[in-house]
Amino acid sequence: MLKKCLFPVAGYGTRFLPATKAMPKEMLPLVNKPLVQYGVEEAIEAGLTEIGFVTGRGKRAIEDHFDTNFELEHQIAGTGKERYLDSVRQVIDSASFSYTRQGEMRGLGDAILQGRRLVGDEPFAVVLADDLCLNEDMGVLAQMVQLYKQFRCSIVAVEEVPKDQIHKFGVIAGNEIKPGLYQVTDMVEKPATEEAPSNKAIIGRYILTPDIFDLIRDTPPGKNGEVQITDALLAQARQGCVLAYAFKGRRFDCGSVEGFIEATNHVYENVYLPEQATQEKK
Repeated sequence: MLKKCLFPVAGYGTRFLPATKAMPKEMLPLVNKPLVQYGVEEAIEAGLTEIGFVTGRGKRAIEDHFDTNFELEHQIAGTGKERYLDSVRQVIDSASFSYTRQGEMRGLGDAILQGRRLVGDEPFAVVLADDLCLNEDMGVLAQMVQLYKQFRCSIVAVEEVPKDQIHKFGVIAGNEIKPGLYQVTDMVEKPATEEAPSNKAIIGRYILTPDIFDLIRDTPPGKNGEVQITDALLAQARQGCVLAYAFKGRRFDCGSVEGFIEATNHVYENVYLPEQATQEKK
């Protein structure tokens, strides 16, 4: 049964300095809610209620966010301001949270490997909070969980990106087995445009089977001296099966300033304002 979701959140967020000097980038607010909460809500919607964070130094605010703040709650108890905590209270009540640290920044593959102590030998999802994924009907993780129940193998979410952006992503090649679903035959981390096997880029949503941990452990450092999850997934694809899924929904790259501003404007107009209108009617 798929019930665990891992959030690698140890990165420094250097593109948002000085804002991220003392605050985790995952806590940057999209209007009134931190970025990481959107990812956790997506996981809970998919039925993944055991949430694990792979953290680093300076990430304590994430732990505090998904916990009770007795002083604050006492101060606003019984006032109209109390409703502002409804969304995070619902998250806290709906899931359990655990934490471990990545002592050294050695890439996404290593961060996922450090998460083994949180997920054990079970299948699990991975969410990169930098990628905000929105879909009105069904979240991206929920879509992927449905596929996992059918195929029982590792799955990565992909989207087509412009050629001039391809060098920023892991890229797959594969055989389409049904519309929008591919069996991976090749996977390259941040290739040059002319070397990319396709324009289908991996984004920050994964479902992984537990054998990935041994494959990561056997994976030597790759590009930039980091342990790349794409290298381990390619080994897994060659030994068995890895699927790539062109998800339904819209993704915002909140790891970049431009993408973060675009996401903020979208959330304000399409999420925050409708929610406020609903609250005013109550």
